Amino acid sequence: MRKSILVGVCLAALLPAAVQAQNVEGRVGKLESEMRAVQRKVFPGGAGQMLQPEVRAPQSEQGPGPGSPATSALADVNQRVTSLEQQMTSLTEQIEQNQNRTRQLQDAFDNYRRSNDARLKSLETGPAPIATGAGTGGPIESDDQSSGPSRPTTRPEAASKPGAATPTKVSVEKPSTGDPAEDEYMYGYRLWAAKQYPQAEAQLKKVVADYPKSKRASYAQNLLGRSYLDEGKPSLASMAFYDNYKKMPEGERAPDSLLYLGQALTKLNKPADACKVYDELNDVYGAKMAAAMKGQVAAGRSAAKCK
Repeated sequence: MRKSILVGVCLAALLPAAVQAQNVEGRVGKLESEMRAVQRKVFPGGAGQMLQPEVRAPQSEQGPGPGSPATSALADVNQRVTSLEQQMTSLTEQIEQNQNRTRQLQDAFDNYRRSNDARLKSLETGPAPIATGAGTGGPIESDDQSSGPSRPTTRPEAASKPGAATPTKVSVEKPSTGDPAEDEYMYGYRLWAAKQYPQAEAQLKKVVADYPKSKRASYAQNLLGRSYLDEGKPSLASMAFYDNYKKMPEGERAPDSLLYLGQALTKLNKPADACKVYDELNDVYGAKMAAAMKGQVAAGRSAAKCK
C-alpha cells in the first residue's frame, strides 16, 4: 500500500515536467518550420539547406543522475528554442534590410527613367517652323539636282494686310509625278530645303517606313540626319546616319551617311570616334568615292585631328 502511494506521488511530480516538455517540443517544431520558410525566402538558392542553430546545449560529461532526465530534456529544448528565436530575429532583420535596398534601387531606377525620358523628349521636340522670305530656297544636295528642280517649288502666302511688315510664310508644294516613293521623298526634301526641319523630319521618316525597298529610303534616312544636323541636334543626327549605314549599307547614300556621321561626332566632341568612322568610310567605300568626297573626308579628318 505504501509502495503504491509512493509511485503515485512520483508520477504526480513528474507529470507537469512531461507536459511542459511536450509543449516546448511543439514550439520548437513550429519555430523550425517557420525558419525554413524564412530561409527559403532570404536564400532562394540554398536548395533547402537548413542553417544549424548557433547556440547548442552543452554536452554533459557525466550521464544524468537519478530523477534528472526530464530536467535535462527541458533545458536542452529551452536552449533550442532560444537559438531558433535568435536566428528568426536575425533573418527578419536581413529581410527588412533587403527590402530597404530593393526600394532604394527601385527609386533610383525610377528617377533615372524619368530624367532620361525628359531628356529624350526635349531632344525630339523641335522648334516652330522657320519662316523664310518669298523665293528663298535653301541649300540643295548636289546629287539630288538631277532628280528634282534646282530650287524647291514654293508658294508664298500673302500677308493679311497690304503693306504689312510681317514676313510671308513659305508654303511647300507636294509634287505629283505618279511615283509615290519619289513624290514623298521630294516633298520631304523640299521641306528640308525650306528649313522647315520638324516637318521635313516627319516626312522623311514616313518615306523610310512606307518605302523601305525603294532607293529613296537611303536618301530619306541620310537627309533625316542632315536635317537634325542643320537643326543643331548632332546626337539625333549621328543615330540617323548610323542607322542608314547599318541597315542599308548598299544604299546610294550610305557613304554620305558615314561622312556626315564623322562630322556629327566631331560636333559632339568625340574626335576619336569620328576618326574611326572616317577609317571605316575609306575601308568600305574608298574605291568608289568621288574626288569631291575624298576632299571632304580629308577636311573632316583634319577637323578631328586624326593621325
